[in-house]
Amino acid sequence: MHPIPLITPTPHTLPDYARHPVLAVSDTPPASSLYLAAEEQGIVLHRVSNKGAVWVDFTAGAAQHRRLHGGGELLAKAVGRSKQPTVWDATGGLGRDSFVLAGLGLNVHIFERHPAVYCLLADGLARALLHPDTAETASRLTLHHADAAEYMPHLAAEIGRPQVVYLDPMYPERRKSAAVKKEMAFFHELVGTAQNDAALFDAALATATARVVVKRPRLGDFLCDRKPDYQYTGKSTRFDVYNGNGA
Repeated sequence: MHPIPLITPTPHTLPDYARHPVLAVSDTPPASSLYLAAEEQGIVLHRVSNKGAVWVDFTAGAAQHRRLHGGGELLAKAVGRSKQPTVWDATGGLGRDSFVLAGLGLNVHIFERHPAVYCLLADGLARALLHPDTAETASRLTLHHADAAEYMPHLAAEIGRPQVVYLDPMYPERRKSAAVKKEMAFFHELVGTAQNDAALFDAALATATARVVVKRPRLGDFLCDRKPDYQYTGKSTRFDVYNGNGA
């Protein structure tokens, strides 16, 4: 894994989640490519010569709108919210769906293996824990810096298996806004597009006692060509549900 520059004038103030061998601390932005920067609003992902930026903020934007005005009903049905399951989100990313589930009262474990993405997510969660409007929801989120396919069996042996494992594999965002497309382009450049979906899917099916929920585009292919047991379909998104492996 190539080093990712982390720009800060005060490296001694960096939190533990920003201290990783892959994150190369510097006080000068690189001449090209992506880099992280510790800024007033938090840790931000930038690309040289590009005005766009990506950071995790559960207190504003779409997360705030969902919190104030509702949302996530289809996701709630897919995970079986009425049964108050524990959910393991095996593809953490920016944590948006996990935060929605936590806002619905569910306890969620999030797994993210890439050091830079984990840093962004941990930074957003740390700020949410300090904000009076989001602290309670954020307290229901537990973040793990780990490859979910490898770590879930160990965690399950330690604390017990979850009822639900949630997967949101990256896929092309063909009909999304320019901002979302730029965000996904940043992510693809940062973490790459290669991922062992089959290994992760198998681990999820072996871990979940009730169901595995896979987020897909409405007209997208089944993950690993496996037909789900049932589905919840919205205007642009589909949730494929696979029965779990029992208690």
